[in-house]
Amino acid sequence: MATGKNIRTYFDGRWHDGDVPVMRAADHGAWLGSGVFDGARAVNGMAPDLDAHCARVNRSAVALMLKPTVPTEDMVQIVHEGLKAYPTEAAVYIRPMYWGINGDATAIVPQQDETGFAICLEEIPMAPTTASVKLGRTRFRRPVMEDAVVNAKAGCLYPNNARMLAEVRARGFQNALVADAMGNVAESATANVFMVRDGVVFTPIANGTFLAGITRARHILNMRADGMEVHETVLTFEDFADADEVFLSGNMNKVTAVTGFEDTAYQAGPVTRRVRELYWDWAASA
Repeated sequence: MATGKNIRTYFDGRWHDGDVPVMRAADHGAWLGSGVFDGARAVNGMAPDLDAHCARVNRSAVALMLKPTVPTEDMVQIVHEGLKAYPTEAAVYIRPMYWGINGDATAIVPQQDETGFAICLEEIPMAPTTASVKLGRTRFRRPVMEDAVVNAKAGCLYPNNARMLAEVRARGFQNALVADAMGNVAESATANVFMVRDGVVFTPIANGTFLAGITRARHILNMRADGMEVHETVLTFEDFADADEVFLSGNMNKVTAVTGFEDTAYQAGPVTRRVRELYWDWAASA
């Protein structure tokens, strides 16, 4: 299903206009879920950290026992070629993807003799800077490496995220604050999370249960360069209830203010605004 508009698809070595078919019914990815993707953004002629996102989709493919077939630098060049069809001011979501085509004798393990590859470009507007969300608790948790391929950005992980969202939306929240296997805060259902207390910034330490995002890492670098104190550490739900500010970090909208967690209310405060400013200042200068 398309999320945006004005879609272009890179498949079979060339760009196509529209949401063209790329996967067959008997492909391993369609049947047994061996699909990975990544998401980058092009906004006002900028494509921040595009190389990092292209490199990560190749690492994700390896984690799912797929053979990546497009070197990072080639993938970046292909994306830039595809973006030439869009106005400079367009906000475009960039999604490179791999999937398995053949399985082994049991069908379960994807064979590395052939790997599907495509890139989808979609115009999806950036959320306004005034956008915010409220978070609720969910009983569903992030898995660990022994349970799932948490070291990949894999489509097979997302049904778990979907049921988190469905559960909290039924109670009037827009997103979920999610626990790891130990019961500590990991992230939201769709993005990494930061909290601020007394001017100090905290974020859950990467412990192998969630992807520590590329945009998350960029925010940490930007904040520290700006003189902020940032800690990656173990955080509980009680810590978030005592926070002064909370914001989400993800590729789709970069920074999203959180204005509530269950019965706790927050303001979209000065640190959240500063992190957004720092990100776009960095992107313009990169």
